[in-house]
Amino acid sequence: MIAKILTGQTEIFHELIRPYERSVYLMALSLLHNEAEAEDAAQDAFLKAYRNLGSFRSESRLSTWLIAIVLNEARARLRRKQPTLTDSIDDDSEGAITPAQLTDWREIPSDSLARQEIRNLIRQAVSALPLPYREVFVLREIEERNVQETAETLGITTASVKMRLHRARMMLQKQLAPQLKSAVPSSRRRFPWF
Repeated sequence: MIAKILTGQTEIFHELIRPYERSVYLMALSLLHNEAEAEDAAQDAFLKAYRNLGSFRSESRLSTWLIAIVLNEARARLRRKQPTLTDSIDDDSEGAITPAQLTDWREIPSDSLARQEIRNLIRQAVSALPLPYREVFVLREIEERNVQETAETLGITTASVKMRLHRARMMLQKQLAPQLKSAVPSSRRRFPWF
């Protein structure tokens, strides 16, 4: 399909990127914490991918290449906003991640509320991670990419991916464990690392 696009069938570019639109957007949103800015970053990433499609080498997967482009775009936007690229633990600004969900009529309201509170706690904790750890955590735990793909996407070694993921989990455990242990009975915990 890439070869066809490069020979002039540009109308099929959207078919090429369609399977990756959600991943690219979610990656941008996880770093930028702003839906409008994440949409802009994703669009810019796809434009850059289109312009540079000829330089794409099939050494990595297309999804890895696209995620790397949106990561660079999101990082550039973060640098423009805050030149030192530091994250404050005191920063309580929350990304407006509100995926549309249908309400399950069989669900017990108190359970639903508890799950929502837990999601908010986890979202805030992930947002508070320093950027290098947050990127690895999002790629490995949310995007479910393997170690090699994560390393290629971020341009780091697989050992660094493993180390950053371990440290991210430790930071999250330290921050979340006291709150989650009291909120979730041990029989219902789904996180092996806490």
